[in-house]
Formats: sequence, structure tokens, C-alpha cells
Amino acid sequence: MEALIMSTSIKVGDKIPNISVKQATSNGPIDLNTSDFFKDKTTILFAIPGAFTPVCSSKHLPSFVTHKQQLVDKGVDQIACVSVNDPFVMQAWAESQHTKNEIAMIADGNGDLTRALGLGMDLTALGLGYRSQRYAMIIKDGKVSRLEVEPASTCSLTSAEHFLNIL
Repeated sequence: MEALIMSTSIKVGDKIPNISVKQATSNGPIDLNTSDFFKDKTTILFAIPGAFTPVCSSKHLPSFVTHKQQLVDKGVDQIACVSVNDPFVMQAWAESQHTKNEIAMIADGNGDLTRALGLGMDLTALGLGYRSQRYAMIIKDGKVSRLEVEPASTCSLTSAEHFLNIL
């Protein structure tokens, strides 16, 4: 069965919508306002269909953990991973992936941010519910300056390596 992809609404030049999500931290979940989080910074935000899933765990998150310093050296202030998972799952996944709090783990538990961006997909036919598409974007002071979206089964256009090449 194929995923029903929702139409993409966010595009380069658009401002990130002001949404309240949770950030998983070693001290427990905290509230995070997207407008404040992305203000006055250059951020790479990448999204995964689900924590603990094969491609996300073996390639996507590890690429950003491995190359974080190189991205920072190229002008990135922060890197964030978002998923339609709860903050406790995101924290457990961060710990299992040894992110050492280098990557902000954002829990979009209800999919509010994902829906507002127009980057969701319906996997209910597979028993997985509503999820995020695999994407990565550069956000400069709250505005999208680069956006890459690819199938959930691959991780090349949304990898840290790709973003190192384009920065």
C-alpha cells in the first residue's frame, strides 16, 4: 500500500507558522513556540516519518549527529529533528541514538506543525496513522530558504551530507 501524501503548502520564502510543540529534553518535555525557536537563527529542520524506524535510525538522524560541527562551521546555528511522535518517544530515541542533546528533538505529537506546513502523509491504511513526510529545510530568521522533500524510504536530499554540499 502507498502512503496518501498531502499537498505541500510551505515553500521557499514562506514564514514558518507559529505553532506550539514540545521539545524533548533530558529533564522532560518543554513547551516550544516555533516563532521564538526559529527567530534570529539559521536552523536546519529535518522531519522523519517516525522515531525508531529503519531509515530514520540508520541514516537520517545519524547523518546530522555526525556532521553537526561541519554544519555549524558553515553558519548553521541549530539543528532540529521533528516527528509526529510524543516527546517521551523522541527523548528515548535521542538517547538510543547518542545525540548528546546536540540536536533539538521536537515532538509534534498531534501533527499540528506538520499539518500547518502541509508536509504530512496519511499512513492509516498501514496502521501507522498520520505522519510527517521526510523533508529537510533551512530556516533563516523564521523563513524557509531551502526545502527538500523525498520519499520516506530514502534519505539523500534530506541528509546532512546533502546540506553540507549546498551551504
